[in-house]
Amino acid sequence: MADLQQALAYFNQDKPQWYGWKNLEDGEVYSNLKLNDETATMPTEEEINAKIAELQIIEDRQIAYGFIGDQLDLLYKDLVEGNLDETGEWAKFIKNVKDSNPKWVNLM
Repeated sequence: MADLQQALAYFNQDKPQWYGWKNLEDGEVYSNLKLNDETATMPTEEEINAKIAELQIIEDRQIAYGFIGDQLDLLYKDLVEGNLDETGEWAKFIKNVKDSNPKWVNLM
């Protein structure tokens, strides 16, 4: 599951350790963020939440694709059966993943 730290990694990528936590006892939440680097730009909570949602979409899609070996097995079976078009099992599988997990979603 995508989380706050993964989302924060996309902001200020040129500045290692640019943020920290004011008080970890309260958990790792946006309101606990503090800047460790005065030249860093603090993203808004909305930007952070949008990045978390985007990362979750990417993760869900990667999981839905499954193992490459399983995809290659489907392709091989389609090749042997002469179904290397949209009627093949691999093509139907990939279409289902793409339809069920759209790459671009309006998050705002």
